[in-house]
Amino acid sequence: MSDRYAVIGNPIAHSKSPDIHAAFARQTGQDVEYSRLLAPLDAFRVAAAEFRASGGRGLNVTLPFKLEAFDLADEVTRRAKDARAANFLSFEPGRIRADNTDGAGLVADLTANLGVTMEARRVLLLGAGGAAQGVLGPLLARQPAILTIANRSVDKALRLAENMGHQPGAASTVVSGVGYGDLAGHHFDLVINATSSSLQGELPPLPADLFAPDSLAYDMMYGKAPTPFLVFAQAQGAARVADGLGMLVEQAAESFFLWRGVRPRTAPVIDLMRSQ
Repeated sequence: MSDRYAVIGNPIAHSKSPDIHAAFARQTGQDVEYSRLLAPLDAFRVAAAEFRASGGRGLNVTLPFKLEAFDLADEVTRRAKDARAANFLSFEPGRIRADNTDGAGLVADLTANLGVTMEARRVLLLGAGGAAQGVLGPLLARQPAILTIANRSVDKALRLAENMGHQPGAASTVVSGVGYGDLAGHHFDLVINATSSSLQGELPPLPADLFAPDSLAYDMMYGKAPTPFLVFAQAQGAARVADGLGMLVEQAAESFFLWRGVRPRTAPVIDLMRSQ
């Protein structure tokens, strides 16, 4: 029998993860079956336990269950602790191991696929929710000169910045939390939208002069058309824009590697997902 994995969430029918992992399996010759698992909003633990009992080897976890996945685990990696959430579960004899591959996926897309150098650069992260928390540690490890977290709730951005300011490697980076209104007059080399605004077809209340020359605007969301944030960034002078499809594939590759010990090539899979 094939080793069984799945992505669990609610809703889940839209997920591209089965297509991505099927492509990885074909490429690497791994005997893997990967499916979608819809869990009731009040029964994540039950659904995960049933999948494990039926022989499932691991789960990717998407909204709204990443916090519950973190709490379910017996062993939690540093990345998951920094994010306070997990999108990866490995079912091993006598234990459940949790990790968070979102930050690794984002950094891999930025550096390997988009050629971004973050060292000594000015980085702005929009949002202070779970998506932002999941990527802050890996971003900070790249030692930007400035890492600013902007959020509607300034207190939440400040708390997140304070927590990250104590992380190893933060000494070379100025980490701060601000409200959107505090961004006027400041310019950034990399602006990452980690808010859910694009899901609603909306835009955070941003000033027009955020983007430095040669800047990249990156939206973690993706779709057939550019998101409102990317349309705004192009109109305001961002040199390049990119959506989050590459991040999705790269975080999946990290999960595949953790489960199977084989790292797939992501570029052809990103191209395949784009073509679809």
